[in-house]
Amino acid sequence: MDVRRRSEKAVYSSDVFAADEKPLKPHKKQQEEDNLLNIDDALPLPLYLTNGLFFAMFFSVMYFLLSRWREKIRNSTPLHVVTLSELVAIFSLIASVIYLLGFFGIGFVQTFVSRGNNDSWDVEDDENDEQFILKEDSRNHANTLGCVVPPPSARHASMVPPQPVMSIAEKPAPLVTPASSEEDEEIIKCVVQGKMPSYSLESKLGDCKRAASIRKEALQRITGKSLEGLPLEGFNYESILGQCCELPIGYIQIPVGIAGPLLLNGSEYSVPMGTTEGCLVASTNRGCKAIYASGGATAILLRDGMTRAPCVRFGTAKRAAELKFHVEDPIKFETLANVFNQSSRFARLQRIQCAIAGKNLYMRFVCSTGDAMGMNMVSKGVQNVLDYLQNEYPDMDVIGISGNFCSDKKPAAVNWIEGRGKSVVCEAIITEEVVKKVLKTEVAALVELNMLKNLTGSAMAGALGGFNAHASNIVSAVYIATGQDPAQNIESSHCITMMEAVNDGKDLHISVTMPSIEVGTVGGGTQLASQSACLNLLGVKGANREAPGSNARLLATIVAGSVLAGELSLMSAISAGQLVKSHMKYNRSTKDVTKASS
Repeated sequence: MDVRRRSEKAVYSSDVFAADEKPLKPHKKQQEEDNLLNIDDALPLPLYLTNGLFFAMFFSVMYFLLSRWREKIRNSTPLHVVTLSELVAIFSLIASVIYLLGFFGIGFVQTFVSRGNNDSWDVEDDENDEQFILKEDSRNHANTLGCVVPPPSARHASMVPPQPVMSIAEKPAPLVTPASSEEDEEIIKCVVQGKMPSYSLESKLGDCKRAASIRKEALQRITGKSLEGLPLEGFNYESILGQCCELPIGYIQIPVGIAGPLLLNGSEYSVPMGTTEGCLVASTNRGCKAIYASGGATAILLRDGMTRAPCVRFGTAKRAAELKFHVEDPIKFETLANVFNQSSRFARLQRIQCAIAGKNLYMRFVCSTGDAMGMNMVSKGVQNVLDYLQNEYPDMDVIGISGNFCSDKKPAAVNWIEGRGKSVVCEAIITEEVVKKVLKTEVAALVELNMLKNLTGSAMAGALGGFNAHASNIVSAVYIATGQDPAQNIESSHCITMMEAVNDGKDLHISVTMPSIEVGTVGGGTQLASQSACLNLLGVKGANREAPGSNARLLATIVAGSVLAGELSLMSAISAGQLVKSHMKYNRSTKDVTKASS
């Protein structure tokens, strides 16, 4: 094979050529795809005229046959005795029905047009043929070319290695990793070319892991970026289908550490924490040790109610006020509660808090949701009530089922004041001996630091619910480990930390008040294997059948107790001047980052 022939097989582009170059001869299969006839080319008339002809034929022959059959019935003539005109009409009816069932003939005619052509999923077995070049992805810009798929023959030493055809924008060549089978290779090519949507792989293949593998390889080829460090094996992709994550390409590895035992309300808990921050688990663990040595902590659940606040609009502010008085009326509220409660076995409407802005009304529904975090549950109940109110207030315009007066995944004063989810206060008395020996500081120093940092400093910053040292650190870590929604860390981390010297100034009273801890033990990510194991470790896995909602409430108190331990340890480290030293020791990598990056 001469050099010219090898170069033609190594590099081919059907879109852009240099001014002084001639186009290379395209691949056989590429020619077959480019030579496919259009639908209009296969019809004697334009497509719209053909459609009109068959449409008219269908109704005319149907009318003719019905008229003839009616006459035969009146004249007692057997229906199976047909004339030549009736026979022609029957065949015309069948032909028009076939055409119309094929969506005006497109699918029917295409079967004849494409007869003899190979399916795009078939693979040619000719050893002399090279793999055809991937077409330009429909999602790329018009001036960007696809890259060559390395042919199998490139493994021979005598073959010149294929060179990628660079785009005008100098896009890097996509990384190509051989697929596990020829069929998977063809599917990957279809995804890259835009012939098959990536989101449909699970439904078409019936294998979630295989779909994730194909999607991952297709993404690498499209972007030219390696995903080598993103693991694929060892995860049950069926468990997330339709409920946790769409278009998966792998999973993220987050280490889980254990802090504890946390002695809370007389019981011991080993608290799982998913985090990549050094010192966090160790610091929380030290706080748990101090609490345990001082006799434990006490947590009290103050409120339990998830919220959803739709926004509705009327023609006048007066009409909005009328609905406000309607839903706040105790007698009529009972009716609304019955309508709401019918949406679920566990949802129970507690109250409706209203706010008016002009002619717009915001109704904040508060309800208990059992062991579920409850967002979907409360939304379903709210929709039932809105449908009911629509009958009595036909002029009510529902703007949205969520009007941000809820308020979900946003810092908001309404959550800080009224609460959302579980409202918990947790306290402990740390003895003077433990403060000195375990925490390495003094009671008076802690009290002063808390006043100037967590209270005064946060007030100077205009904090909203942020009167603490690092509550969100612990909340996020426990949420990740137990399958909660990490985005709800925003309002769940609302916390005010209080410290006071007691027992003649010898001991330390510390408390954390958290009005909006949003957790659940069923639904969402809680049913995944790793997260379910962490919930099982805490003894709150799944729903509590004997006392619905008790598992979720217990989890909320454990979160508050863990925050208490984290606050105690971090404040002690700052007071003793140990923060920087400990982070430099435990939160700094000794690896050579220049070598790691290479």
